[in-house]
Amino acid sequence: MNTIFNNTYLVIMAGGVGSRFWPFSRNKHPKQFHDVLGTGETLIQSTVKRFAPICPNENVYVVTNREYKALVAEQLPDLQEGQILQEPLALNTAPCIAYACFKIANQNPAATIIVAPADHVILRDQIFLTCIQQALEASSHERILVTLGIKPTRPDIGYGYIQYQDNGNLPLKKVKRFTEKPMLKMAQEFLESKDFVWNAGIFIWSADSILGAFKEHLGEVYDLFERGTAIAAYSTADEETFIEAVYKKCPSVSIDYGIMEKADNVFVILGDVGWSDVGTWNSLYSISDKTPEGNVIDGDTMLYDTQNCIIKTPQEKLVVIQGLQGYIVAEHDNILMICQRKNEQQVKDFVTDVKANKGMMYV
Repeated sequence: MNTIFNNTYLVIMAGGVGSRFWPFSRNKHPKQFHDVLGTGETLIQSTVKRFAPICPNENVYVVTNREYKALVAEQLPDLQEGQILQEPLALNTAPCIAYACFKIANQNPAATIIVAPADHVILRDQIFLTCIQQALEASSHERILVTLGIKPTRPDIGYGYIQYQDNGNLPLKKVKRFTEKPMLKMAQEFLESKDFVWNAGIFIWSADSILGAFKEHLGEVYDLFERGTAIAAYSTADEETFIEAVYKKCPSVSIDYGIMEKADNVFVILGDVGWSDVGTWNSLYSISDKTPEGNVIDGDTMLYDTQNCIIKTPQEKLVVIQGLQGYIVAEHDNILMICQRKNEQQVKDFVTDVKANKGMMYV
Protein backbone atom coordinates (compact mmCIF):
# COMPACT_ATOMS: atom_id res chain seq x y z
CA MET A 1 0.00 0.00 0.00
CA ASN A 2 3.02 2.29 0.32
CA THR A 3 3.81 2.01 -3.40
CA ILE A 4 3.35 5.28 -5.28
CA PHE A 5 2.06 4.83 -8.79
CA ASN A 6 3.45 7.44 -11.15
CA ASN A 7 0.45 7.11 -13.47
CA THR A 8 -2.05 7.73 -10.66
CA TYR A 9 -3.53 11.22 -10.49
CA LEU A 10 -5.88 12.76 -7.94
CA VAL A 11 -8.46 15.44 -8.69
CA ILE A 12 -9.94 17.15 -5.63
CA MET A 13 -13.20 19.03 -6.21
CA ALA A 14 -13.13 21.97 -3.79
CA GLY A 15 -15.48 24.57 -5.18
CA GLY A 16 -18.71 24.00 -3.24
CA VAL A 17 -20.14 26.09 -0.41
CA GLY A 18 -22.00 23.48 1.67
CA SER A 19 -24.91 25.70 2.69
CA ARG A 20 -26.62 22.94 4.70
CA PHE A 21 -23.72 23.25 7.15
CA TRP A 22 -24.39 26.96 7.76
CA PRO A 23 -23.43 29.05 9.72
CA PHE A 24 -20.12 27.22 9.87
CA SER A 25 -19.81 26.89 6.10
CA ARG A 26 -20.03 30.27 4.37
CA ASN A 27 -19.41 31.70 0.91
CA LYS A 28 -16.08 33.22 1.94
CA HIS A 29 -14.90 30.16 3.88
CA PRO A 30 -16.67 26.89 2.94
CA LYS A 31 -16.57 23.78 5.11
CA GLN A 32 -13.73 22.08 3.17
CA PHE A 33 -11.38 24.71 4.60
CA HIS A 34 -12.51 24.15 8.22
CA ASP A 35 -11.32 21.68 10.84
CA VAL A 36 -14.83 20.25 11.15
CA LEU A 37 -13.88 17.20 13.22
CA GLY A 38 -11.49 18.95 15.59
CA THR A 39 -8.53 16.84 14.40
CA GLY A 40 -6.11 19.69 13.72
CA GLU A 41 -6.56 19.28 9.95
CA THR A 42 -9.10 20.84 7.63
CA LEU A 43 -11.22 18.55 5.47
CA ILE A 44 -9.24 19.32 2.31
CA GLN A 45 -5.95 18.68 4.12
CA SER A 46 -7.25 15.32 5.37
CA THR A 47 -8.44 14.41 1.88
CA VAL A 48 -5.06 15.02 0.23
CA LYS A 49 -3.23 13.24 3.06
CA ARG A 50 -5.53 10.21 2.73
CA PHE A 51 -4.38 9.56 -0.84
CA ALA A 52 -0.66 10.17 -0.21
CA PRO A 53 0.26 6.43 -0.10
CA ILE A 54 -1.02 5.86 -3.65
CA CYS A 55 -0.60 9.20 -5.42
CA PRO A 56 2.53 11.35 -5.59
CA ASN A 57 2.07 14.96 -4.54
CA GLU A 58 3.04 16.30 -7.97
CA ASN A 59 0.05 14.38 -9.44
CA VAL A 60 -2.52 16.09 -7.20
CA TYR A 61 -4.82 18.71 -8.73
CA VAL A 62 -7.39 20.81 -6.89
CA VAL A 63 -10.25 22.33 -8.87
CA THR A 64 -11.80 25.24 -7.03
CA ASN A 65 -13.54 28.56 -7.43
CA ARG A 66 -11.15 31.36 -8.29
CA GLU A 67 -12.17 33.01 -5.01
CA TYR A 68 -10.70 30.12 -3.01
CA LYS A 69 -7.28 29.88 -4.68
CA ALA A 70 -5.53 31.61 -1.76
CA LEU A 71 -7.20 29.30 0.77
CA VAL A 72 -6.09 26.23 -1.18
CA ALA A 73 -2.53 27.54 -1.51
CA GLU A 74 -2.40 28.37 2.20
CA GLN A 75 -3.73 25.00 3.36
CA LEU A 76 -1.85 22.87 0.79
CA PRO A 77 1.52 24.67 0.55
CA ASP A 78 3.21 21.72 -1.19
CA LEU A 79 1.14 22.24 -4.33
CA GLN A 80 2.61 24.24 -7.19
CA GLU A 81 0.51 27.03 -8.69
CA GLY A 82 -0.28 24.94 -11.78
CA GLN A 83 -1.85 22.26 -9.59
CA ILE A 84 -4.63 24.63 -8.44
CA LEU A 85 -7.18 24.85 -11.23
CA GLN A 86 -9.39 27.91 -10.94
CA GLU A 87 -12.96 27.88 -12.17
CA PRO A 88 -14.28 31.33 -13.19
CA LEU A 89 -17.87 30.12 -12.67
CA ALA A 90 -19.54 27.37 -10.64
CA LEU A 91 -20.97 24.98 -13.25
CA ASN A 92 -21.54 21.71 -11.37
CA THR A 93 -19.26 18.67 -11.50
CA ALA A 94 -19.03 17.72 -15.20
CA PRO A 95 -17.15 20.86 -16.39
CA CYS A 96 -14.94 20.72 -13.31
CA ILE A 97 -14.00 17.10 -14.03
CA ALA A 98 -13.60 17.73 -17.76
CA TYR A 99 -11.15 20.57 -17.09
CA ALA A 100 -8.95 18.49 -14.80
CA CYS A 101 -9.07 15.30 -16.87
CA PHE A 102 -8.25 17.03 -20.16
CA LYS A 103 -5.31 18.79 -18.51
CA ILE A 104 -4.03 15.53 -17.00
CA ALA A 105 -4.52 13.57 -20.25
CA ASN A 106 -2.53 16.23 -22.07
CA GLN A 107 0.30 15.69 -19.59
CA ASN A 108 0.09 11.89 -19.35
CA PRO A 109 -2.21 9.97 -21.73
CA ALA A 110 -1.64 6.81 -19.65
CA ALA A 111 -3.01 8.42 -16.49
CA THR A 112 -5.48 6.72 -14.18
CA ILE A 113 -7.47 9.33 -12.31
CA ILE A 114 -9.23 9.45 -8.94
CA VAL A 115 -11.83 12.19 -8.53
CA ALA A 116 -12.92 12.98 -4.97
CA PRO A 117 -14.73 15.79 -3.15
CA ALA A 118 -12.63 17.86 -0.74
CA ASP A 119 -15.12 17.72 2.11
CA HIS A 120 -15.88 14.04 2.74
CA VAL A 121 -14.82 12.05 5.80
CA ILE A 122 -13.36 8.53 5.65
CA LEU A 123 -12.88 6.88 9.03
CA ARG A 124 -11.28 3.61 7.81
CA ASP A 125 -8.42 4.78 5.64
CA GLN A 126 -6.76 1.39 5.03
CA ILE A 127 -9.97 -0.28 3.84
CA PHE A 128 -10.66 2.77 1.69
CA LEU A 129 -7.23 2.67 0.06
CA THR A 130 -7.61 -1.04 -0.67
CA CYS A 131 -10.90 -0.31 -2.49
CA ILE A 132 -9.35 2.54 -4.45
CA GLN A 133 -6.31 0.44 -5.38
CA GLN A 134 -8.56 -2.36 -6.69
CA ALA A 135 -10.50 0.18 -8.76
CA LEU A 136 -7.28 1.72 -10.09
CA GLU A 137 -5.98 -1.68 -11.13
CA ALA A 138 -9.19 -2.53 -12.98
CA SER A 139 -9.51 0.91 -14.57
CA SER A 140 -5.96 0.85 -15.87
CA HIS A 141 -6.68 -2.34 -17.84
CA GLU A 142 -10.34 -1.95 -18.84
CA ARG A 143 -12.34 0.85 -20.42
CA ILE A 144 -14.66 1.32 -17.43
CA LEU A 145 -15.92 4.05 -15.13
CA VAL A 146 -15.89 3.16 -11.43
CA THR A 147 -17.67 4.82 -8.52
CA LEU A 148 -17.53 4.06 -4.80
CA GLY A 149 -20.70 2.70 -3.20
CA ILE A 150 -21.50 2.83 0.52
CA LYS A 151 -23.85 0.34 2.18
CA PRO A 152 -26.78 2.41 3.46
CA THR A 153 -27.49 2.37 7.19
CA ARG A 154 -30.78 4.29 7.04
CA PRO A 155 -33.34 5.39 4.42
CA ASP A 156 -31.67 8.74 3.81
CA ILE A 157 -33.40 10.97 1.24
CA GLY A 158 -30.39 13.28 0.93
CA TYR A 159 -28.18 10.84 -0.99
CA GLY A 160 -28.15 9.37 -4.47
CA TYR A 161 -28.52 5.58 -4.72
CA ILE A 162 -26.91 3.00 -7.02
CA GLN A 163 -28.47 -0.39 -7.80
CA TYR A 164 -25.94 -3.04 -8.80
CA GLN A 165 -25.86 -6.57 -10.17
CA ASP A 166 -24.72 -9.11 -7.60
CA ASN A 167 -21.79 -11.08 -9.02
CA GLY A 168 -20.67 -12.88 -5.88
CA ASN A 169 -17.34 -11.91 -4.34
CA LEU A 170 -15.90 -9.92 -7.24
CA PRO A 171 -14.99 -6.43 -5.95
CA LEU A 172 -16.40 -4.49 -8.92
CA LYS A 173 -20.11 -4.83 -9.62
CA LYS A 174 -21.96 -3.74 -12.75
CA VAL A 175 -24.28 -0.80 -12.15
CA LYS A 176 -27.96 -1.27 -13.07
CA ARG A 177 -29.22 2.25 -12.41
CA PHE A 178 -28.79 5.48 -10.47
CA THR A 179 -31.58 7.12 -8.46
CA GLU A 180 -31.02 10.66 -7.20
CA LYS A 181 -32.43 11.59 -3.75
CA PRO A 182 -35.55 9.40 -3.63
CA MET A 183 -38.68 9.96 -1.56
CA LEU A 184 -38.66 8.33 1.89
CA LYS A 185 -40.84 5.35 0.91
CA MET A 186 -38.56 4.54 -2.02
CA ALA A 187 -35.45 4.96 0.13
CA GLN A 188 -36.90 2.45 2.61
CA GLU A 189 -37.51 -0.02 -0.23
CA PHE A 190 -33.92 0.47 -1.41
CA LEU A 191 -32.64 -0.28 2.08
CA GLU A 192 -34.69 -3.47 2.31
CA SER A 193 -33.71 -4.74 -1.15
CA LYS A 194 -30.01 -4.88 -0.18
CA ASP A 195 -28.79 -4.31 -3.75
CA PHE A 196 -28.65 -0.52 -3.47
CA VAL A 197 -25.78 1.55 -2.11
CA TRP A 198 -25.25 5.25 -1.52
CA ASN A 199 -23.36 7.08 -4.24
CA ALA A 200 -20.27 8.50 -2.53
CA GLY A 201 -19.36 10.74 -5.46
CA ILE A 202 -15.82 9.33 -5.66
CA PHE A 203 -14.76 8.14 -9.13
CA ILE A 204 -11.89 6.15 -10.65
CA TRP A 205 -11.17 5.86 -14.39
CA SER A 206 -8.44 6.10 -16.97
CA ALA A 207 -7.96 9.38 -18.81
CA ASP A 208 -8.86 7.62 -22.04
CA SER A 209 -12.09 6.18 -20.60
CA ILE A 210 -13.46 9.41 -19.18
CA LEU A 211 -12.56 11.49 -22.24
CA GLY A 212 -14.28 8.88 -24.39
CA ALA A 213 -17.35 9.07 -22.13
CA PHE A 214 -17.45 12.86 -22.47
CA LYS A 215 -17.21 12.54 -26.25
CA GLU A 216 -20.08 10.03 -26.36
CA HIS A 217 -22.47 11.45 -23.76
CA LEU A 218 -21.55 15.13 -23.30
CA GLY A 219 -20.30 16.08 -26.74
CA GLU A 220 -20.74 19.81 -26.23
CA VAL A 221 -18.55 19.77 -23.11
CA TYR A 222 -16.01 17.50 -24.81
CA ASP A 223 -15.68 19.79 -27.83
CA LEU A 224 -15.15 22.87 -25.66
CA PHE A 225 -12.36 21.37 -23.56
CA GLU A 226 -10.80 19.32 -26.39
CA ARG A 227 -10.10 22.62 -28.12
CA GLY A 228 -7.54 23.27 -25.38
CA THR A 229 -5.61 20.21 -26.52
CA ALA A 230 -5.83 21.24 -30.16
CA ILE A 231 -4.38 24.70 -29.50
CA ALA A 232 -1.93 23.46 -26.81
CA ALA A 233 -3.41 25.71 -24.12
CA TYR A 234 -3.15 23.37 -21.12
CA SER A 235 -0.24 23.99 -18.76
CA THR A 236 0.78 27.14 -20.62
CA ALA A 237 0.33 30.87 -20.09
CA ASP A 238 -2.79 30.66 -22.32
CA GLU A 239 -4.67 28.24 -20.06
CA GLU A 240 -6.44 30.81 -17.87
CA THR A 241 -7.72 32.82 -20.86
CA PHE A 242 -8.84 29.64 -22.60
CA ILE A 243 -10.73 28.36 -19.55
CA GLU A 244 -12.38 31.75 -19.04
CA ALA A 245 -13.78 31.53 -22.57
CA VAL A 246 -14.83 27.88 -22.20
CA TYR A 247 -16.79 28.44 -18.99
CA LYS A 248 -18.80 31.22 -20.61
CA LYS A 249 -20.10 28.69 -23.16
CA CYS A 250 -20.20 25.51 -21.06
CA PRO A 251 -23.51 24.06 -19.77
CA SER A 252 -23.97 23.42 -16.04
CA VAL A 253 -24.42 19.67 -15.62
CA SER A 254 -23.45 17.05 -13.06
CA ILE A 255 -21.18 14.13 -13.92
CA ASP A 256 -23.84 11.73 -12.61
CA TYR A 257 -26.60 13.05 -14.87
CA GLY A 258 -24.39 13.82 -17.85
CA ILE A 259 -22.35 10.60 -17.98
CA MET A 260 -22.72 8.04 -15.18
CA GLU A 261 -26.48 7.54 -15.62
CA LYS A 262 -26.10 7.12 -19.40
CA ALA A 263 -22.93 5.07 -19.86
CA ASP A 264 -23.10 1.27 -20.07
CA ASN A 265 -19.59 0.64 -18.73
CA VAL A 266 -20.16 1.85 -15.15
CA PHE A 267 -19.15 -0.27 -12.18
CA VAL A 268 -19.37 0.25 -8.44
CA ILE A 269 -16.94 -0.97 -5.81
CA LEU A 270 -18.46 -1.50 -2.37
CA GLY A 271 -16.59 -0.29 0.67
CA ASP A 272 -17.34 -0.24 4.39
CA VAL A 273 -14.98 2.70 4.79
CA GLY A 274 -16.68 4.82 7.45
CA TRP A 275 -17.82 7.38 4.88
CA SER A 276 -19.74 10.59 5.43
CA ASP A 277 -20.15 13.58 3.16
CA VAL A 278 -20.52 15.78 6.28
CA GLY A 279 -23.19 17.53 4.26
CA THR A 280 -25.43 18.30 7.21
CA TRP A 281 -25.27 18.78 10.94
CA ASN A 282 -26.85 15.36 11.49
CA SER A 283 -24.22 13.67 9.32
CA LEU A 284 -21.52 15.26 11.49
CA TYR A 285 -23.43 14.13 14.59
CA SER A 286 -23.61 10.54 13.33
CA ILE A 287 -19.83 10.13 12.91
CA SER A 288 -18.69 12.07 16.00
CA ASP A 289 -17.84 10.82 19.48
CA LYS A 290 -20.70 11.35 21.92
CA THR A 291 -20.95 11.91 25.65
CA PRO A 292 -22.97 9.44 27.79
CA GLU A 293 -25.90 11.82 27.31
CA GLY A 294 -25.60 11.51 23.53
CA ASN A 295 -24.19 15.00 22.98
CA VAL A 296 -21.51 15.94 20.45
CA ILE A 297 -19.58 18.90 21.86
CA ASP A 298 -16.95 21.15 20.31
CA GLY A 299 -16.64 24.18 22.57
CA ASP A 300 -16.44 25.33 26.18
CA THR A 301 -19.80 24.23 27.58
CA MET A 302 -21.75 23.57 30.77
CA LEU A 303 -24.80 21.42 30.09
CA TYR A 304 -27.80 20.66 32.32
CA ASP A 305 -30.59 18.23 31.42
CA THR A 306 -29.43 18.31 27.79
CA GLN A 307 -29.29 15.21 25.60
CA ASN A 308 -28.71 14.19 21.96
CA CYS A 309 -27.53 17.63 20.86
CA ILE A 310 -24.67 18.74 18.63
CA ILE A 311 -22.99 21.87 19.97
CA LYS A 312 -20.23 23.63 18.04
CA THR A 313 -19.29 27.01 19.48
CA PRO A 314 -16.15 29.19 19.78
CA GLN A 315 -13.61 27.89 22.30
CA GLU A 316 -13.18 31.37 23.77
CA LYS A 317 -16.88 31.61 24.72
CA LEU A 318 -18.49 29.78 27.64
CA VAL A 319 -21.87 28.35 26.61
CA VAL A 320 -24.37 27.27 29.29
CA ILE A 321 -27.37 25.22 28.14
CA GLN A 322 -30.31 23.80 30.09
CA GLY A 323 -33.16 21.62 28.97
CA LEU A 324 -32.43 21.00 25.28
CA GLN A 325 -33.23 17.63 23.70
CA GLY A 326 -32.11 16.89 20.14
CA TYR A 327 -30.94 20.35 19.04
CA ILE A 328 -28.21 21.89 16.92
CA VAL A 329 -26.46 24.80 18.63
CA ALA A 330 -23.92 26.32 16.24
CA GLU A 331 -22.10 29.63 16.47
CA HIS A 332 -19.52 30.91 14.00
CA ASP A 333 -18.41 34.34 12.83
CA ASN A 334 -21.10 36.44 14.52
CA ILE A 335 -24.01 34.06 13.82
CA LEU A 336 -25.73 31.81 16.36
CA MET A 337 -28.16 29.18 15.06
CA ILE A 338 -30.38 27.02 17.29
CA CYS A 339 -32.44 24.43 15.43
CA GLN A 340 -34.05 21.07 16.17
CA ARG A 341 -31.97 18.27 14.67
CA LYS A 342 -35.07 16.68 13.16
CA ASN A 343 -35.68 19.91 11.20
CA GLU A 344 -32.14 20.35 9.90
CA GLN A 345 -33.38 20.40 6.29
CA GLN A 346 -34.65 23.90 7.06
CA VAL A 347 -31.07 25.18 7.31
CA LYS A 348 -31.03 25.89 3.57
CA ASP A 349 -34.27 27.86 4.03
CA PHE A 350 -32.60 29.85 6.80
CA VAL A 351 -29.76 30.73 4.45
CA THR A 352 -32.19 31.84 1.74
CA ASP A 353 -34.13 34.02 4.18
CA VAL A 354 -31.00 35.48 5.73
CA LYS A 355 -29.67 36.39 2.30
CA ALA A 356 -32.95 38.13 1.43
CA ASN A 357 -33.48 39.93 4.74
CA LYS A 358 -30.05 40.45 6.29
CA GLY A 359 -27.64 40.57 3.34
CA MET A 360 -24.75 38.60 1.84
CA MET A 361 -22.44 39.30 4.77
CA TYR A 362 -24.20 36.53 6.71
CA VAL A 363 -24.09 33.79 4.07
